[in-house]
Formats: sequence, C-alpha cells, structure tokens
Amino acid sequence: MSDLANPTDLSELNMNINRKKLDVEQAVRERYSVASQAAQPSLCCPTSYDSQYLNVLPDYFIARDYGCGDPSRFLKDGDTVLDLGSGGGKICYIASQVVGSSGRVIGVDMNDDMLCLARKYQREVGDRIGYHNVEFRKGRIQDLGLDMDEFEQYLASHPVKSADDWLQAMQVAERMREEHPLIPDESIDVIVSNCVLNLVGLENRKQLFSEMFRVLQRGGRVVISDIVSDEEVPERLRNDPQLWSGCISGAFTDHEFLTTFQNAGFYGVEILERQEQAWATIEGIEFRSMTVRAFKEKEGPCLDHKQAVIYKGPWKAVVDDDGHTLFRGRPMAVCEKTMQIYSSSPYVEHVIPIHPRVPVVPEDAAEFDCETDAVRDFKEMKGIAFDKTAIPGDGCCDDGGCC
Repeated sequence: MSDLANPTDLSELNMNINRKKLDVEQAVRERYSVASQAAQPSLCCPTSYDSQYLNVLPDYFIARDYGCGDPSRFLKDGDTVLDLGSGGGKICYIASQVVGSSGRVIGVDMNDDMLCLARKYQREVGDRIGYHNVEFRKGRIQDLGLDMDEFEQYLASHPVKSADDWLQAMQVAERMREEHPLIPDESIDVIVSNCVLNLVGLENRKQLFSEMFRVLQRGGRVVISDIVSDEEVPERLRNDPQLWSGCISGAFTDHEFLTTFQNAGFYGVEILERQEQAWATIEGIEFRSMTVRAFKEKEGPCLDHKQAVIYKGPWKAVVDDDGHTLFRGRPMAVCEKTMQIYSSSPYVEHVIPIHPRVPVVPEDAAEFDCETDAVRDFKEMKGIAFDKTAIPGDGCCDDGGCC
C-alpha cells in the first residue's frame, strides 16, 4: 500500500479538500476522474473473472476497471440487473452476457468521465456480444429516484441565482423522483455493486440501503462485493480523502456490513466470499474483500396454512432474521410467507417442508403469530379425522411397488 501512503499523482487533490470535514463525493469524483484517464492499480483488489466474458471487452477498457469481486457470477438468465457505481461498465458488460438477450442491465454512476468511458464502447461491445441490453444512467446511488441528466437539463435552462431559485429546483427534483424516477419501485431482480458502497458518505448510507430495498422486486436480491475492515476505522483515517477515495477509510466492518442489510429489511443475509489474506493494512486494521447476498422477501401478512419445516442440522438449532428458532428434527410451525421464503435459496437445502394433507384455502387462513416458536403437531397437518391404516405386506407389496 505504499502508493496509498505516498501518492504521486493526487497531491493537488489532497490540498484542495478540507480534512476537518471531508467532502466525500468531491474526493471520490476527482479520484475516479483521474482513474478514468490513467490506470490506478491502488484502486483495484485482484479479482478473477471468467475469461469467456472478457473476450468482447477492449483492453483499454479492462485496464480502467476498479473493483474487489465479481458479483456477476451470481446472476442468471433473464435477470434485470442494476449495477450501482457502474464506473467504466465492466461488470455491466459481463452481466449482459450472463443474463442473455432476455435480460437487461442498467448501470448507474455519477462520474461523467466514467460514464463517458462506459458509453464510448457501448455499441462496439453490444455488437460483439450479439445484442444490446445495457444502458447507463447518471445518478447518485443513494438517490435512485433522481435522473441527474434530466435534472441538469432543467438547471441549464433555469440557473440557480437565488434562494427562491434553489427552492424551486428542489421542488422540481422531487417531482421528477415521483413522476419519472431514474429507477422505478420494484423494477429490479438483482442489484450488484463492486467496491462502491464504501465510497458513500456515512450520512447517506441509511438512504442508500433504503433505495436498494425500494427498487427491488419482492423476491429480488442484492449481490454486493465491497471492502470491509476487521476493526472500526478511526475518525482521523475517515477524514483522509485519499484513503476514502481508495476504498479504505469508508469500509464497513464485517459485522456492520451484514447488520446494515438486515436493518434495511433484507432477509437471508449471507457471506458468499471473504478474502482470506488482507488486501491492505493500515495501522494494524486489516481490509479485505467480501461478497454478500441478501433477499427482499419478508413483505406481506403472516397467515396460517398449517405448515411446518424440519431443520436438518447439523446445528442443534438456528435462528432466522425474523427471530424464528428452528430446532433440529422438530416440525416447527411457520406461516405461508415464511414457507415460501424457506422454499428457495439459500434455505431450501437446509429444511424439509411439511404441508397439510388437505391444503388450506387462502381465504380461510387465519392469522399466524410469528412471535412464537411452536412445534406443529403432525395430527394438525394430517387432520383430526385422519385414521388411515396401511401396513406393509397388507396388499402394499402385491404389485412390487413399495417393498
């Protein structure tokens, strides 16, 4: 990390930024504008990509990619993907190939130089792939409602010269968010991001995660690669513009990164990858890459369809993000919403679903108390009147079907 401690090309940047109150967006914007013109190795945490997806990308373009993971490996055919902080567009163009012609990829970035780089090769790369399903939009990732290209057009014809002008511009921006947002509500299957969330100022992070939750469809997911630290970063390092724009001092701690997703309403938060060796170490604090996946699935009422799940193990018991405790080998009662969640990744491999012998009519389903951990009686699922008798050898094996 010697290049971070003793910069050679960013001294002017450091002199122009007030260290007492760091302007995070300015520091990041200037650093990445420089990086769009000349490769910045210190911004890149070594990452392996599937070579088959790199063949269509120009070398100039690849050299100016800055990330710490490959969230595109967790996409599937047909996905509508949103890439936050898409930069030069490398992940977008890889994702384009993974999701196929039936999928769609939207990159959002605020840096004009990076957007110019991404758009410069858009036609060429699309022609090489064989279809065009990628677009780039200008916006702040913590404000996915405001289309900055559109807002800048308004400001060009309505320059702000007074407080009244400023208030009017704010009203126009809010109307743009409501009437034609940059990214509409519940319009995205998967959000990806590659070493960008840590570049957002601390004061904007709650809004950032809220915006991610807003634009995802129910059942959608986020797959985020970012830099995390094993200790909290002290204030003096957070005020260093070079360390912040270099993906260092804005890092979440491991635990904080996971709980921030949970606090924003995401479910099934899991670590997909965590770099073993530290990528950088500053004053004993280790920084490394981590890729996390989380889902948006908890919305809706809790209704009782007389269902249960049996946790397979190996742990004696586990607790999910809603506080449900699943005891190994016991038929734990769940509502229909939780059953649907457990019926897909990443839970389905760990539980055995038990459905009632006679399905409950949705209109007849009673409310379910998800605050309690109850063992479901098998009699309840079979029905009180169920008294069938079937003994092996009692006609069961005559056709050789079950013995």
